[in-house]
Amino acid sequence: MPIAVAIFSLLLLFGVVSANGQSSPRIEPLRPVSGLDLKRYSGKWYEIAKYPNRFQRQCIANTTAQYTIKQNGRIEVLNSCTKKDGVTDSATAEGKVADKKNNAKLKVRFAPGFTSWLPFVWANYWVVDLAEDYSYAVVSEPGRNYFWILSRTPSMDEAKFQAIITRAEAMGFDAKRIVRTPQNAAVRDGRVVSTE
Repeated sequence: MPIAVAIFSLLLLFGVVSANGQSSPRIEPLRPVSGLDLKRYSGKWYEIAKYPNRFQRQCIANTTAQYTIKQNGRIEVLNSCTKKDGVTDSATAEGKVADKKNNAKLKVRFAPGFTSWLPFVWANYWVVDLAEDYSYAVVSEPGRNYFWILSRTPSMDEAKFQAIITRAEAMGFDAKRIVRTPQNAAVRDGRVVSTE
């Protein structure tokens, strides 16, 4: 299944799950960071770790996201990764600001443009942790069903990584679900055989 179709299918489900509020009632509502500067946030990000998810199951290494602010103020999102066969897969999406008070609540759509008027094709994309210098970011959504740690560089200092995990646990995320993403990796016979 092409990555765009898989992502679109999952985002439909993602929107329904988020709308139904599946987060635990014992946990405080998730809060985004305040004052996200979209110009500073744009550019290339490397996926350091994530919750495994169905729409990225074909990706085994080198996952990146490129964010570009368009002239109309919306954001172009280009996601890429290396699949088990060693081929690079990519999908393009469009993002928009959902809360202009702080810009940290975004909506992302991988579905075709003609469906953009349908609310359920837009998935929540919240920046919930962010380095002061924009060197790393943590992205999720209100139900905490998805989780990504992103970095401007392909690797991250272990102490910094563990500090992010500690803060994520305090926000109600499950550290046991988080898996690391190999970067600068060579793939052969369906496996990651080396990383730089």
